[in-house]
Parts: sequence; structure tokens; C-alpha cells
Amino acid sequence: MTTRDFSLRYAGGRTGFLLIHGLGGTPTEMRLVARALNQAGHTVHCPQLAGHCAGESELLATGWRDWAQSVIDELDRMHLICDRVIVGGLSMGAVLAMHVAAARPEAVDGLALYAPTLWYDGWSIPRYAFLLKWLINTPFGRRYSFVEREPYGVKDLRTRALITAAITRGDSSEAGLLGTPSGALQQMWALIDQTRREMPTITCPALLVHAREDDVASLSNAFYIQRRLGGLVDAVILDDSYHLVTIDQQRGIVVERSLALAARLAKREVREKAAGLRVVAAE
Repeated sequence: MTTRDFSLRYAGGRTGFLLIHGLGGTPTEMRLVARALNQAGHTVHCPQLAGHCAGESELLATGWRDWAQSVIDELDRMHLICDRVIVGGLSMGAVLAMHVAAARPEAVDGLALYAPTLWYDGWSIPRYAFLLKWLINTPFGRRYSFVEREPYGVKDLRTRALITAAITRGDSSEAGLLGTPSGALQQMWALIDQTRREMPTITCPALLVHAREDDVASLSNAFYIQRRLGGLVDAVILDDSYHLVTIDQQRGIVVERSLALAARLAKREVREKAAGLRVVAAE
């Protein structure tokens, strides 16, 4: 079965944003932010990760290295048309962004980490969820699927109603999978373990946006990442959003701070070029 490609690509200037959706999610999660960044003049690509936007069997046929390769392939594509690229992502997509920054430091100029998720420990997550890692290889664990439930990561009631309607229709290309199978969770945990080891080596500037009331991943995720990354981290705590910060009611702040990161990188490049010219002139 050939999976339709739901990737989003918006042509713009020489600064690019490569935005990565979450586990079991879709590029639609990034569309509103992507359009706003593009309207500000930037090139924005939101690739569909391998195995996504279809069913459980397609997702389970891939692993975290396949998902990372989807991002690396898109990164190479963007460098053909962009001078600098900021890699960002939502939830697990933010973890993928950090891993790619560690794997390809010369190609990633900045990070935009939206609700990065190392642990499912938000207020809507059942208290027994931590047991899953110990049960994952039992018959029960292998059959387990992590099922999303109200409020589906969204505080805005209108947006939540649209997501609920897409879930009811079974539209995985729009709302993602309702349940994430245990095999995919194991792959995500392997990615997280790898990325946690890599964090201190990541020195590019990073924007980190997290909701104080995140229903899926608590603020402890953001605090951990802020301490571990090796470069400058601009941390923003939202006070009126849940987990899906790219579509919730404070997404304007997400866009604003992402644009500010792009502007800082552009100014730094101008300064570095000017300093290089002065050195050449002095010689």
C-alpha cells in the first residue's frame, strides 16, 4: 500500500524552518505556525515522517531511525534553497529535532522546540502509565495502545471540537492516530534515550516553548532540556495553552518567538561576515 504524502512546503526566503510533527501525528499540527512563518517571508517545510498518516501497521513497519531519516532528507533538500535552517518540532518532533541537530550540527542553525516530550507525565495521563515500560514486553504490553483522550492537548474549545470530529471520522491524515501502539512507543523511548545522551553536544541557539498546564508532558520536560542543552536556550512558558501549542490559543506567541530566533540568527550572520571582512582588510 502506498501512503499519500501529506507534507507541507511553502516557498519563501533564504531562512528556512523545518517543522516536525509528533508521534502518530501529521503535518497538519504544524500548518498554522508554518503559514504564519511563511507569511513573514520564510521558507517552511513540514515533512510527513515515515510510516505516518496511515494506519497502525504502517507506523509499526518503521522505527525512530526511519523517522530521523525523513527529517535529514528534508534538511538536505532545504539546504539547496536556504542559507540557514532552523529545525523545530512538536512533542516527539522536538526530540527528533534535537537528535538531528546532534547528528548534523553543521546543517542546523537553530532549534525551535515546541512542547518537547521526554515523559508522558502531564495532568491528563493516568497515574499507572509509568508501569508501561516494565510491562511492554508482556502479552498485555504488546497489545497495548496509548489512547488519547479529552482534552486532546488543546485548551481552545473550537479547535478541540474540530479535532474530535476528525477523530470520530477516523481521519488519521488530519487528526493523527487516536491510539499509539506499544511498538511505536518503544521506538520513541529509544530515540529519547539516544537524544538525552546527545543534548550536551548541541550548541546551536534553541527556542523552547512549553505550556504550564500541558496535559501530556509536564514542565519537568522543559526544565530538563533547558539544563542539558549545550547552547543558549530561550525558554517561554505559556499560561493559556495545553500540549499542542502550535494549534492552541497562544500559537501567536509561538510564531512571534520563532521569528525572533530567525532574526537573531540573521543578525549574527551579518556580524560574522562583517568581522570576516575586517580581518581580510587588516591582512
